[in-house]
Amino acid sequence: MAMEASEIESLIRTGIPDAHVEITDLAGDGNHYAARVVAESFRGLPRVQQQRRVYEALGGRMGGVLHALQLTTAVPE
Repeated sequence: MAMEASEIESLIRTGIPDAHVEITDLAGDGNHYAARVVAESFRGLPRVQQQRRVYEALGGRMGGVLHALQLTTAVPE
């Protein structure tokens, strides 16, 4: 069962309330997405910890309901 982009965005925004989230369906199949997540709360965190926060917000759906996610994280400029 595929996930909708809006569901991914909602999960991330719930887990990281200050996040600006952009989701792109890479293959048009609801299984392969790219996400760009920008949040002030990432400031000072190494990239791996930023990405870990996003995966935690997704609540274990990676590799199951959500097949593939190309993830980019950043802090606001």
